[in-house]
Amino acid sequence: METTSDSQVLMARQPIFDRTQRVVAYELLYRDEQGSENGLFRNSGSTSEVILNSYTSISDQGELKRVPAFINLSRDLLVSDDFPELPRKNIVLEIHQNIKIDREVIVAIYHLVKAGYRIALDHFTYKPQYEPLLKMAHIVKVDVQNMSFEEVAEQVRLLTPFKVTLLAEKIQTVEMLEECNKLGFKLFQGHFLSKPKLVKGKKVDPNQATLFELVQELQNPNTTPERLEHLIIRDPVLTYKLLRIVNSAAYSLVRKVESLTEAVVMLGMTQIRKWATLIALNNQSGKPEEICRGLLVRGRMCEEIALATKRSNPGSYFMTGMMSNLHLLLDIDRESMLREVPLSDEIKNAILLNAGDMGETLMFVGNYEAGDWDLLPTDFDSNLYESSYRKALDWSKEAMQALNDLD
Repeated sequence: METTSDSQVLMARQPIFDRTQRVVAYELLYRDEQGSENGLFRNSGSTSEVILNSYTSISDQGELKRVPAFINLSRDLLVSDDFPELPRKNIVLEIHQNIKIDREVIVAIYHLVKAGYRIALDHFTYKPQYEPLLKMAHIVKVDVQNMSFEEVAEQVRLLTPFKVTLLAEKIQTVEMLEECNKLGFKLFQGHFLSKPKLVKGKKVDPNQATLFELVQELQNPNTTPERLEHLIIRDPVLTYKLLRIVNSAAYSLVRKVESLTEAVVMLGMTQIRKWATLIALNNQSGKPEEICRGLLVRGRMCEEIALATKRSNPGSYFMTGMMSNLHLLLDIDRESMLREVPLSDEIKNAILLNAGDMGETLMFVGNYEAGDWDLLPTDFDSNLYESSYRKALDWSKEAMQALNDLD
């Protein structure tokens, strides 16, 4: 999606999971300079398709795939005579509960369903007057944030006769996630992944610490191939994978490289940094891929912003973004992770206190990702942030796919 200085766009995505915590869709958050949330639909069909593809394509367990986008409709767009042509296979149209339900809305939804669109009722609480919509809807999103388990169970009881797929949204805890799973919800959305399931007494594995020590050393502009070899060789898996990378068909070498120092020189610092980071993250087995994907997106977005604004050492911005939520992969709290993983004080203070330029960038990036755009300063460069976010999405997809090819 092209943006210009007089066409400011804010856009982000939030994952929707199935019962195994695999991503099966993303809800798209969108706002333009008029504050409109329907600006996406004013683009031509081809532009909308490019946008949707960029925001909904991922590498999932080694497979490049595209998942549907959930997109909110305003009442004006819903009942308009010139509803835009959209790719029916790749989107789910959300109807928010605050839209007044009358004959005009019911007729409009009927025509969309007949045209092949899937409909989701958003922030839904059952009321008898909504039954005409429930007979047409495919998905119902129940906002469980301020409900007790008993209230959620009652919603399930009332909605079950309508044969809709139930999605629990705004799940904040793993406990509520597990309860919704038991009640029969098929889809899940919320910030439950952003809270680690703490394991008492757990520490960072020594092999993990070695990997992150290497990743930290790669930010040192004065490091040497010999120093990196000394750190790499302590991890047999990393050694094996880096040698596989440099000897892969992609590098078209005349002879095999067998020395780590030679491999470091051959790949170069940028590639070594990327691969070491990816391998370090990939060692955390048994975790939803979206956690790793989110770390890579955040790290790369911070780095893209640092590059565009000509900050010194943009690699440290990458580290700050990536490490800010690393504890989610390690099942320990953030403070314990920062004590055990070797990082510079500047990066630690940026993560813990939002200190310095790196900390400020991290805070702004976090707000952007969450769609908390009102928390961003009024003079922030929305074009830069949207572009950096989109580049980070593309890079994370390619990086995760390349890493899977090594296994």
